[in-house]
Amino acid sequence: MDLVVARPEGLYCPPGNFYIDPWRPVDRAVITHAHGDHARPGSRRYLATRASERVLRARLGAGIALDAIDYGERVVDGGVAISLHPAGHVLGSAQVRLEHGGAVWVVSGDYKTEADPTCPPFEPQACHVFVTESTFGLPIYRWQAPEDTYDEIAAWWRANADAGRASLLYCYAFGKAQRVVAGLAGASALDTGPVVCHGAIDVLNDAYRATGVALPPTHRVGDIDATALRRALVLAPPSASGTPWLRRFGDASDAFASGWMRLRGARRRRSLDRGFALSDHADWPGLLRAIAATGAPRVIVTHGQVSVMVRWLAERGLDAGAFATEYDEDAAEAGA
Repeated sequence: MDLVVARPEGLYCPPGNFYIDPWRPVDRAVITHAHGDHARPGSRRYLATRASERVLRARLGAGIALDAIDYGERVVDGGVAISLHPAGHVLGSAQVRLEHGGAVWVVSGDYKTEADPTCPPFEPQACHVFVTESTFGLPIYRWQAPEDTYDEIAAWWRANADAGRASLLYCYAFGKAQRVVAGLAGASALDTGPVVCHGAIDVLNDAYRATGVALPPTHRVGDIDATALRRALVLAPPSASGTPWLRRFGDASDAFASGWMRLRGARRRRSLDRGFALSDHADWPGLLRAIAATGAPRVIVTHGQVSVMVRWLAERGLDAGAFATEYDEDAAEAGA
């Protein structure tokens, strides 16, 4: 019997009678991370990493029934041994390792293989079956070193500050914004001006700090005078585009930090001044390295470039298949 199957409610573990990142309310849900497409409200009880607890309660409600466990800690449910292991995606993100009847399955959720100062790195888990995402599962998606991207953002910010205009950077509120702030600190760019965060980002910054992540100081727009705002880096979620909140920054230069900026024409379609290819998902080489590191002879592909990844893996002798899912991080985070 397969340890994970696809049901209308989500990915289901039959022997344990629980779901992983369900998109419909269920009795018991194991959550890989707190992005809105993987952590949805309405379930009776949740299991997730201790590091994700503050963000989950901020997003799903302070009173949710949540069992929080440390990375690597094992719990047994219906005879299935469950443990959560770092996925390197965002704060608290985890791969779900399931062991039952001698079989080991790992459901990865979303993950990246690059270093990130705001969350533990991806830890490959040996398994018989690996369930992988494929958001950027095409050979065109190859990220440069994140330090080079932070340097590019820093240079754009400095040029705008010297010209007396704010730098408005759109990025997802949970994960990407905090990674940008930490990365710019590492690039010694924070002396350019203040970092101003939209309220949707600021509340998550607080959750990161409360969980022990050392983020540099950030500010709300009301805390900064007009002169300083002209040298500010302003972080805002995509949902802030076109809202009155942006008017206070005047003639700002705008940009987007996203893996989609790797595509020629993506920036032009959004009418942006700049685009920075920075993703919290694995690129094509990262996906292949992660899959190989598990040693799994069977791989099940979910959301993203599913057919391409399945075909590529099958041509190399793996037992490759797919699960249809309802994950869509872009839509979930744009509405955050």
